[in-house]
Amino acid sequence: MSLIIIGLLGGLITGISPCILPVLPVIFLTGGAQSARFDGDPLPASRWRPYLVIAGLITSFTLVTLIGSLVLGLLHLPQDIIRWVGIAVLVAIGIGLLVPRFEQLLEKPFQKLARRSEVTNKGSGYGVGLALGAVFVPCAGPVLAAIIVAGSTGRIGLDTVLLTLSFAVGVAIPLLFFALAGRGLIERIKAFRTHERGLRIAAGVAMLVLAAGLVFNVPQMLQRLVPDYTAELQRNLTDNSDAQRALDLGGLVNAENKDLDQCTNDATDLQSCGTAPSIRGIQQWLNTPGGRAVDLARLRGHVVLIDFWAYSCINCQRSIPHVVAWDAAYRAAGLEVVGIHSPEYAFEKDAANVAAGAKAFGITYPVALDNSLSTWTNYRNRYWPAHYLIDAEGTVRHIAFGEGNYAATEKLIRELLADADPAVALPAETEVQDATPASGSRTHETFLGSSKDVNFAGPDAYRAGEGDFSVPADQPADSFALAGKWRVETQYAAPATAAGGGIRLDFHAAEVRMVLAGSGTVTVRLDDGAAKKISVDGVPRAYSVVEGADGSSGVLDVSVSPGVEVYSFTFG
Repeated sequence: MSLIIIGLLGGLITGISPCILPVLPVIFLTGGAQSARFDGDPLPASRWRPYLVIAGLITSFTLVTLIGSLVLGLLHLPQDIIRWVGIAVLVAIGIGLLVPRFEQLLEKPFQKLARRSEVTNKGSGYGVGLALGAVFVPCAGPVLAAIIVAGSTGRIGLDTVLLTLSFAVGVAIPLLFFALAGRGLIERIKAFRTHERGLRIAAGVAMLVLAAGLVFNVPQMLQRLVPDYTAELQRNLTDNSDAQRALDLGGLVNAENKDLDQCTNDATDLQSCGTAPSIRGIQQWLNTPGGRAVDLARLRGHVVLIDFWAYSCINCQRSIPHVVAWDAAYRAAGLEVVGIHSPEYAFEKDAANVAAGAKAFGITYPVALDNSLSTWTNYRNRYWPAHYLIDAEGTVRHIAFGEGNYAATEKLIRELLADADPAVALPAETEVQDATPASGSRTHETFLGSSKDVNFAGPDAYRAGEGDFSVPADQPADSFALAGKWRVETQYAAPATAAGGGIRLDFHAAEVRMVLAGSGTVTVRLDDGAAKKISVDGVPRAYSVVEGADGSSGVLDVSVSPGVEVYSFTFG
């Protein structure tokens, strides 16, 4: 029962999230407006249509999520074929709404699902729902992650089916409410009674626009523009031990990854932790010929290093030079490095942003965009960065979470290369300086978004929305405080007035960076010293604001201009 409740609540939260915005016009017009009844209508519209549109969406979403990948794999078909078929169906239905006779032909196979007297010349709407469910990609959260992993690995039981159905029903409830509200609105506005044909045309145009938008990934761009105001709700839903046990979060054990816990973090000797889990659920590949996917099975005979990272993560930025150096030094000797970019922020899902970040770090090895965290979850990973070292037989032999211990990892890379080819001529060891700060010597990463704010020094609760802030007279160590009027979003905070806003940061570190986005300027002053102005523009990224400090306590005063979004402070 707890699993059903979690799935239902997770679906409800997703159903009111920004990611459903692209489908709302279609739901409104095809599910709601198409079922409106007007006086004198000789062929009454089906009152079941909104329900059947939503039922079709639930049906196809459930089937595609649970068994779509398995079926396509068995048939040796591309994993995105369902999406393209769904888009083609949307185009066909859109044309059908513009050409009524064509619509009747399209929905004829589904008319048996509703009473014949109610669907005459109107179509049941079930076909519309099937097409929407095939292309509907809800925001990835912990509930959906658990469903995706179970479906993609074939670990489907009664609990997974119940979780998926309850999640789909939860998503469908707000959509059904919107469809019914749309029908009620249309029926109450007299002007629409003489414009029924116009409503059908509008619905057809909306369907074609949605299809075109899906082709060019417009919904993803829209989601990047609209803050995910449901992120904190998703986090609160699963941020307890009962929910994590129900969803198997932090574990998500399956046949592929069940032996990974036989490895201990940062071991100094090689271990044996089962065959490496597959790389799956990748949106796009970078640095491969034609964007071709990397298949671990085809890399047998090579030593493989899997590196989980995110381009704005300060911990990853200190780790990446070591990975880049290993790739350059040992590629000719048989090392294959594969980067799995697992985003921490919404802007890190953008392929152009990731490509720019990879280029800036000198990354030339293949990079997978794991935007749904499918591979992250399949490896039972929980850390940025994380390294999984795989031998030539495909067995995981070493796992390292977080920063540091690079010398031990490189030593094991050299051992595996020599095991794979005893005649290999290995180059000298790399000499990249380990910049990992000593444990306990620095302030923890500090987030300004409401979904995971850390170290806020104000007296009141830190929550989403606009508010007036002031710096406390006695600010605690390792904390931040805001000054002025700020707009706090789920992932960042931004000044809410033309006057800008201030931040006071009390920290312990030798280096301070700010993850910033938008366009404007940030002025920083360390311990009442000289002011330093930083221009913010372009790809969201980490900006260095303090370098070469002595690592002891410091106070940083920051002035932020309008148009700049502040995501976090990171420390080195």
